[in-house]
Amino acid sequence: MKDEKIIVPLNGYLMLFIILSIIISGILLIFFTESVTYTLFLLLVVFFILPGFIMVQPNNSRVLLLFGKYIGTVKKNGLFWILPFYSKKKISLRASNFDSERLKVNDKMGNPIMISTILVWRVRDTYKAAFEVDNYENFVRVQTDAAVRKLASMYPYDNFADEGLTEDITLRSSINEVSEALEKEIQERLDTAGIEVLEARIGYLAYAQEIANAMLKRQQATAIVAARHKIVEGAVSMVEMALDELDKKDIIDLDEERKAAMVSNLLVILCSDKDAAPVVNAGTLNH
Repeated sequence: MKDEKIIVPLNGYLMLFIILSIIISGILLIFFTESVTYTLFLLLVVFFILPGFIMVQPNNSRVLLLFGKYIGTVKKNGLFWILPFYSKKKISLRASNFDSERLKVNDKMGNPIMISTILVWRVRDTYKAAFEVDNYENFVRVQTDAAVRKLASMYPYDNFADEGLTEDITLRSSINEVSEALEKEIQERLDTAGIEVLEARIGYLAYAQEIANAMLKRQQATAIVAARHKIVEGAVSMVEMALDELDKKDIIDLDEERKAAMVSNLLVILCSDKDAAPVVNAGTLNH
């Protein structure tokens, strides 16, 4: 048998009533017959029945074995009675959190990164969790780490336009897509142990210490270049608008040399990262 079998044992309260009846019967036998033999026999029966009581709390289960043979799993809550010969293994059905250690791995571009994952899981199939793997909790940890290492090698940490890298999915920006891929990868690995993955997401992500400073400078340089590009683009538009307005309103007639000087001055003022110092020309138009 390789499938979980759900069973409902005998009601424990009924067996409690039977035990109380046996005890009362033994006491009455002592008073009326003055014979201890039957009383001792009844006490032996009680001692035989007592180890068979099990209590199953909410979101818990008991896996029952009889001399190594799988009998079934009790998932219903309450007090029950089973044969005392059964061995009982407790398996929790509650959701568990697992925060993995920070692993040093290489991304798709070969850059060393530090990454960890947060996993929410629970046991779905008690038979597989109990008998298909040696220790299902350790199995979850090891397979999660393996899945994270594989995932990190499939995607780059970030996009870099200067290298022509324009991946649609990256570890840093595509949180939802990466989480879905991670959850799918972990679920495929944990199906063997009957584990259901409720949620999987990256808990920590950063470049490794040896390249963190270099990558930070690179990101800053990329941001500065992008900002300068926007500034120059806006400045050219403003200069073009200024020349068009001067021509349209016929305020002043500028030759090509003066237009070039005006464009140069405006671009210096608009593109400079410092405030420009104005110079007032008190002479004529030509001086």
